[in-house]
Amino acid sequence: MPLAYIGLGANLGQPAEQVLQALAGLGSCGRVLAQSPLYRTAPLGEPGQPDYCNAACVLDTGLTPRQLMDRLLDLERCAGRVRDGRRWAARRLDLDLLHYEGVTLDSPELCLPHPQIGRRNFVLAPLADVAPDLEIPGVGRVADAAQALGRAGLQPW
Repeated sequence: MPLAYIGLGANLGQPAEQVLQALAGLGSCGRVLAQSPLYRTAPLGEPGQPDYCNAACVLDTGLTPRQLMDRLLDLERCAGRVRDGRRWAARRLDLDLLHYEGVTLDSPELCLPHPQIGRRNFVLAPLADVAPDLEIPGVGRVADAAQALGRAGLQPW
């Protein structure tokens, strides 16, 4: 089965608990093979938000990328996420399909790899914990990309 790489984040409610619950919920989408430690990171976007709890995982899945994305959105809704069109707003749960093995896709519904993956250390550092040798089109080897961005602003949760 193909491997999918998921980024997880939350900064409302009990962020660490919500991320851990989401990791458990991903079992309905396949088998979680590895998960990173939890990181505390400063928020992007709207001022005054609480810090984020971020992590990444590797999922062995039989779902197609679109099916998986639909399941990720369902998990977000179950956690109380309301999508109101605002970007980078505070949220109870954010699940990003970062990369899906062997798939490059650019559609209005889903872009793979995730278009921001190579620009955010709070994505690349946890991803490097679980898949350092992963090669991402347009980004390169995850461990190298993570090292290039550095770890400024990342703290253990």
